[in-house]
Amino acid sequence: MCLTAQAALTYWGARLMSARWARLALYALSSGCIVTYFAGYLTLFGRIYILFSSPVVTWTQAAALLLGVCAVGMTIVGAAVRRVPFRAERRTALRAAGAAVLSTPAIALAFGILHRDDFRVSEVHVPIKGLPHDLDGLRLTQVSDIHLSPFLSEKELERAIDMANETRPHIALVTGDLISRLGDPLDACIRQIARLRADAGVFGCMGNHESYAGVEGYAAAAAAQRGIRFLRSQNARLRFGNAVLNLAGVDYEPFHTLYLVGAERMMAYGCLNVLLSHNPDVFPVAAGQGWDLTVSGHTHGGQIGVEILHQNVSPARFYTPYVRGLYQVDRVAGYVSTGLGTVGLPVRVGAPPEVSLIRLCAT
Repeated sequence: MCLTAQAALTYWGARLMSARWARLALYALSSGCIVTYFAGYLTLFGRIYILFSSPVVTWTQAAALLLGVCAVGMTIVGAAVRRVPFRAERRTALRAAGAAVLSTPAIALAFGILHRDDFRVSEVHVPIKGLPHDLDGLRLTQVSDIHLSPFLSEKELERAIDMANETRPHIALVTGDLISRLGDPLDACIRQIARLRADAGVFGCMGNHESYAGVEGYAAAAAAQRGIRFLRSQNARLRFGNAVLNLAGVDYEPFHTLYLVGAERMMAYGCLNVLLSHNPDVFPVAAGQGWDLTVSGHTHGGQIGVEILHQNVSPARFYTPYVRGLYQVDRVAGYVSTGLGTVGLPVRVGAPPEVSLIRLCAT
């Protein structure tokens, strides 16, 4: 699709240019775009990927994606404009409008790049029926989808961790995707999340990018040495006064598979049961099993979203209805964080990065 769009843009552009040097410049630019598309595609293969450093691969794929999106978008807009009849006296106004339409994606991307690290603390109150008095007001601070990589520096992560500590959590949660790919600074990420401070400790679950990179075992062991416990089909009972919170976690489970098989065995009778799952799509199954609260990430809130008729529309809605925020079914709840980092492009529009503060409330 990208190559077809690029060819169409080159053809239309060449027809509009009378100067030979301008056409040659267009052909050279188009050739560079095509080379970038192929380079981005080839770096998806492991045998080629391992030949280059993570920053080279990350930025090559980002450039290919960015150019492809722009080429497809401009081709669609250009084809639509060409089909609209207009009088000669309106040509100037139409050209101005067309230029504005074509420049909108570039402006939006620039805005998203500038604001991708505008971290905020999102506080949500989760009402739970029959919540024990000693758990009323309990603070769970969640850091998710860090993606420490060329798109997010350790300095930026350090700032987010400081924000998380300022919430003074009873429990700190890390719900997966510490890095984006093999070669990213996993040890640096673990070093930073080890700075999290919480009364009952720091717990986590594994994300899909740990699985893709094949570092789940290493990440869990390295984190354990720094006092962080990743719950891999495991649970931990945490006592607060006379009440017990049963916290469990599962590794990433791919979309549209059998979710949470056997997870109900980790539940504890007479306790508040909280499940960590990177994939938020497990929420209906978790609710059916009786988990009081499911805490997830993965979607980045769509990473790029727009508000249409009071509804947030984003790419994540194509594969899950659980994109961001609080969801409730009867007496159980699920929370999905927009996370901190980005993948694909270092851009966030309409889905600001967040540290989540979850407050449990009795009803």
